[in-house]
Formats: sequence, structure tokens, C-alpha cells
Amino acid sequence: MTRLLEEAFSKVSSLPDSEQDELARTLLELAGVDRPPIQLTPAEEADLAEAEAEIARGELASVDEIHAMWAKHGL
Repeated sequence: MTRLLEEAFSKVSSLPDSEQDELARTLLELAGVDRPPIQLTPAEEADLAEAEAEIARGELASVDEIHAMWAKHGL
């Protein structure tokens, strides 16, 4: 292990566990290690199910609505 990597681990080890885990996930991703699938919260699963139902019903945004959203965000 390089000196710089040892220094980084030393600094990260003093952070809260949740921040350490997030940094570890990022490092593993950058190193090419597969990550487990994202676990959705129950609220996120409900939102996704509703979005899929809207798509199935054909409730899609119009071109004008999409352009308005882009404009709102400066795109």
C-alpha cells in the first residue's frame, strides 16, 4: 500500500461510520468491484410503482412539458 493511500485510510477512519461506508463503496466501485443492487426504501419502491403505472396508462409528459422543465433548470 502506498503512503498516500495509508494517509487517506487514516483520515477516513476518523469519520462517522456512514461516511466511511460511502467512501468505501466509492473506492470499490472505482476499483471495478461489483456492488450489490441498490436497495430502495419502501417510499422509493412506491414512487417507482406509481411511475410504472403512469407509463402503463400512457400518462407521459408532452414535448412542451419536457421543454418547460429543461428551461426551468437552464438546459
